Amino acid sequence: MLFRQGAGRLCLDFIRTLRHRGTAQAEEDLPDGPALSAWVAQCGPVAPVPGSVVPAAIVRDAQQLREAVHALVGAARRGGGLSAVPEEQRERVNQAAARSVPIPALIETGERRWYANDPVTATLALIARDALDLVTSPAAERLRECADPSCHAVFLDASRPGSRRWCSMDSCGNRAKKQRRRVH
Repeated sequence: MLFRQGAGRLCLDFIRTLRHRGTAQAEEDLPDGPALSAWVAQCGPVAPVPGSVVPAAIVRDAQQLREAVHALVGAARRGGGLSAVPEEQRERVNQAAARSVPIPALIETGERRWYANDPVTATLALIARDALDLVTSPAAERLRECADPSCHAVFLDASRPGSRRWCSMDSCGNRAKKQRRRVH
């Protein structure tokens, strides 16, 4: 399974693992341990050991962390509303951020490698720290929602003018261009 990336921050890619949020068509990309392990292998700095088992409790924690990060990002998008995020969600992100993160090391070949005793939990800690950094920084002013009415993914607009409309030109932007061509 390939997961959507390219939102501009790890925490934003993570919240995209619930597609069509808030609709009857909502799709969970992380329903179980193998899916969460695959997401960490694709998007995190250090992959879990092949065949390792992610307990259901960790999957549930990851889903709850995702929703807490989504609440923080939503509040940051509204501007200055971080204090309105329920304490339980703020605390969930804070607790995840307090855990150990992957550690970089330079190996004899001159390459950087990442290490973690528990790559899944360490990546969740990295996500929480990334979210806290993002929502408390000036970059929060560059958070955008995709203009595609069927997408609504949040992304970081790093374009110079700050006028990016689509989470991805390969999918949503391309779909919009094709639609405009059909109309004209």
